[in-house]
Amino acid sequence: MKLSLNWLKNYLNISYSPDKIAEMLTLIGLEVEGVEKIESVKGGLLGIVTGEVISCEKHPDADRLSVTTVNIGTDEMLQIVCGAPNVAKGQKVMVATIGSELHPSEGNPMVIKKGKIRGVESQGMICAEDELGIGTDHSGIIVLPEGTRVGMAASTYYNLENYYVFEVGLTPNRSDATSQLGIARDLLAYLKVNKGYSDELIDPDISGFVTQKVGSHIDVEILHKEACPRYTGITITNIEVKESPEWIKKLLSSIGVKSINNIVDITNFVLNELGQPLHAFDADKIEGKKIIVSMLQKGTEFVTLDGVNRKLTDQDLMICDKNMQPLCMAGVYGGINSGVTVDTKNVFLESACFNPKYIRKTSTYHNLRTDAAKIFEKGADPNITEYALKRAASLIRELAGGEISNQMVDVYPAEIRPIEVRLFYSNVNSLIGMTIPEEDVHSILQAMDMEITHLDEESILVKVPTNKADVLREVDLIEEILRIYGLNRVEVPSKIQSTISYSPKPNKHRIKEIISDHLSASGYNEIMGLSLIESKNYDGLNIADKNAFVFINNTSNIHLDIMRPEMMVSGLVTILYNLNRQQNNVSVYEFGKSYLKTKTGYDENEFLTILVTGKKNEESWLLENKPDKTFFDIKKPVLDIFQRLGVGNIQISDLDDDPRLAYGQKLHLGPLVLAVYGEIIKTVLSIVGIKNTIYYAEISFEALIKNAGRKKMEVKEINRYPSVRRDLA
Repeated sequence: MKLSLNWLKNYLNISYSPDKIAEMLTLIGLEVEGVEKIESVKGGLLGIVTGEVISCEKHPDADRLSVTTVNIGTDEMLQIVCGAPNVAKGQKVMVATIGSELHPSEGNPMVIKKGKIRGVESQGMICAEDELGIGTDHSGIIVLPEGTRVGMAASTYYNLENYYVFEVGLTPNRSDATSQLGIARDLLAYLKVNKGYSDELIDPDISGFVTQKVGSHIDVEILHKEACPRYTGITITNIEVKESPEWIKKLLSSIGVKSINNIVDITNFVLNELGQPLHAFDADKIEGKKIIVSMLQKGTEFVTLDGVNRKLTDQDLMICDKNMQPLCMAGVYGGINSGVTVDTKNVFLESACFNPKYIRKTSTYHNLRTDAAKIFEKGADPNITEYALKRAASLIRELAGGEISNQMVDVYPAEIRPIEVRLFYSNVNSLIGMTIPEEDVHSILQAMDMEITHLDEESILVKVPTNKADVLREVDLIEEILRIYGLNRVEVPSKIQSTISYSPKPNKHRIKEIISDHLSASGYNEIMGLSLIESKNYDGLNIADKNAFVFINNTSNIHLDIMRPEMMVSGLVTILYNLNRQQNNVSVYEFGKSYLKTKTGYDENEFLTILVTGKKNEESWLLENKPDKTFFDIKKPVLDIFQRLGVGNIQISDLDDDPRLAYGQKLHLGPLVLAVYGEIIKTVLSIVGIKNTIYYAEISFEALIKNAGRKKMEVKEINRYPSVRRDLA
């Protein structure tokens, strides 16, 4: 954010240097990343002074040149050759002395040197407007009023003021510091607490808000009160849209805002001054003289101020007229058909509060990161809308004329009041790491306009203003106190004493590596199935709710049309692929996720699955007996994994509620099921196309991670004495 020092001084009577102010802002958490000096006139008119033409004669060798003698308030008169047609004896003029550098309105800078023009020596230059860079007129030299003092610096005569602009790196939570006045309020609190500053904040003037009874009135209706908690508006008639005065253009330009016209500039000015976005509508273009705050049908077309035709979503909050025609994207961007133009005579001024989440959705979807949207996304103050409206209306009346309607509209269904936070003195001191006297805590809160509503020996109850959207808890309040008290006042100890309890969180990737190493070393192969699967694989299977399937809208493969709702079927597809290629002894495992649609959104779960089928051992002439894999060949790897990862106190129960398994068991910790395993039911296998017996295990990987490492491995020394197989004692 850009902060103008010149603008800041409208609210604070301070004389600190720009560097000192930058230092103080940084100390209170408003980090100044840079300070830029902006000259109101390039070069600052250094070396340019006022002078008086004492004599003026024709040049001996040039009809269009004059030889003048000029007094600039020094002991020596200057002889200057001048080509202006209007130069005359007795005039007060602007003189560029030798060595001064001029920055003309057009062309390159030039340095004034002593020289000869047509054989006559010239010791300076009498200047025109464009030569000084203060205008475009080149018809003649600048002629000053007769009473102008000779020898005065041009910068003093024109009252030139350099602008200093701070680049402040705001953190996302500081919605209260998105304006010039917001930062002034913070700086004032710091000055009161740390510098003994006694003056109060100079509030922006709204004395010009004088209403009249006018015929035009616009009603407001809010259909989505959650998205728009408050809407304030007023009509101003008989205005004149024109260029803004220099003072407002310079202030806006100093913070990088381009001047449009006086009405738009005033809304931008108040936005940056108070942190309240405003929007001006051409009142004559609001059909039915009514504003409706609502959302429109998906696909509705709307042309924004930049001329782009945009298709709205059903989540875009819109400002509409009585016929539900969109006029503006609420809190984001105006519409081209209702904007202010040079022909506008009547305006309807909007000052509203919008829910941050709706503004965020709209600005992100349409890629419109406007200044207004950024402020609303952080959380604007709902209780400043009326004051901001009066400030803007006062400025419009001053700079554009017109009459302010006495019928202000303020739709505020549920007033948002300041919250109260209890603050314990002991928590302030323990969290900061130093003792802040109770009196200092009280004075800091008072300096920040936070009212103490209750006081006892241990704590206070603090009423937090609605402009502090980020102060919701006691720790937030402590942070505010520390900022104003001064982060630099917290002493750094020579050594830090603490008791560190180290309890590392399970590393998900490391646990996967441990399991993979163990299973691969035990003869299992890892498979990596697609998260997409054919929905027809579940035809006839009663193992997944088809209403919960997550279908793919724009799939590149018409067969892979859903996200897999569970893990078993995709594993069976892999088993079938191997069996069809005469690979009958298969032992595989997979890490993967399942996806289901719920009433509130989507459910995504991660699992480890194991599938085994075929003979226990590979075919060999050494083995006559070739037994098939059994239930225990699926149970063993599951128990091995839990033992290897230190999951203790596991309970084993028979499984009777899984439609995928003919029989099996489950591992659980109370009601929390960690794993299920057993033989897959024949009806499922026949539908998939498998005749072999398949054993399946499914481990909840998320539950496994949470409970890993709870049982510590105990290592005992080997007994030195021989074991006794039978005790006859």
